[in-house]
Amino acid sequence: MKGPIRIGTRDSELALWQAQTVQAQLGSMGLDSVLVPVKSTGDVILDKPLYELGITGIFTKTLDIALIKEEIDIAVHSMKDVPTALPKGVVPTAVLERATATDVLVHKGLEFLNHPNGIMATGSLRRKAQWLHRYPNHKVVDLRGNVNTRLIKLIQNEWNGAIFAKAGLERIKLLPKDALPLDWMIPAPAQGAMLVVALEKNIPVVQATQSLNHSESAAAVEIEREFLKTLEGGCTAPIGALAKIENRTVYFKGALFALDGKQKVEVEKECDLNKTQGFGKDCALEILDNGGSSIMDSIRNGINSLH
Repeated sequence: MKGPIRIGTRDSELALWQAQTVQAQLGSMGLDSVLVPVKSTGDVILDKPLYELGITGIFTKTLDIALIKEEIDIAVHSMKDVPTALPKGVVPTAVLERATATDVLVHKGLEFLNHPNGIMATGSLRRKAQWLHRYPNHKVVDLRGNVNTRLIKLIQNEWNGAIFAKAGLERIKLLPKDALPLDWMIPAPAQGAMLVVALEKNIPVVQATQSLNHSESAAAVEIEREFLKTLEGGCTAPIGALAKIENRTVYFKGALFALDGKQKVEVEKECDLNKTQGFGKDCALEILDNGGSSIMDSIRNGINSLH
């Protein structure tokens, strides 16, 4: 291999933590690497909700371009941000062992949960729809930026709370002791997982990073992302999915919500770990057959009207 492996990463504290984790694992294998931070469009444009920007993979596109231009050798992504279709010539090489997929509520006191005038902050359609499904009288405001920025905005505004991925807060040691786990909220497909991608033609780098792969984590997120791809959600639809593997059995739960949270179609199934081919697709088709198709149509119409 010629020179150190150039690791492309967003320049937020969390993204750098993820890249440094990959760097440490490569180092334990005797491989040299350097970090190449890149600012993404999603980190620059903070005054619009993600779905209004109309860009698929807004947090990954800049790194993909740097990879294709061979300015970096690998990119490290939060896997939930990665589109289900990668750019031509770019391949996944490793899914690192997954952290918890749970969402948590960072709050200023929980009394508001029993009142109709609560104000919740999130930039995620999935989180917004699930919150409104459970608390239909609350107001949900848009919250953008990296983890640090969002925590500061929560302090500065008159909101009751904001929703975060527990793994992200834990990784950079910002998880408040009183943060409330939202066990009822179905996480984003691949939440808590980190993905390494490389150019398919860069065989030495592909082979080197493949050894970082955690097979059970990879199997779980593949099911979730197949579910997402079949529903054609991308990052613009309120879709949750979680596959858990216990004793060689996959336990899957997935759901599709209307944008306002009033409608919900859910599926729960299990299968043998050796028979997962097409499992995520089958779960998604069940959602579509049970009313999901009309919800997806209304979501597309709602998103398209914003552009």
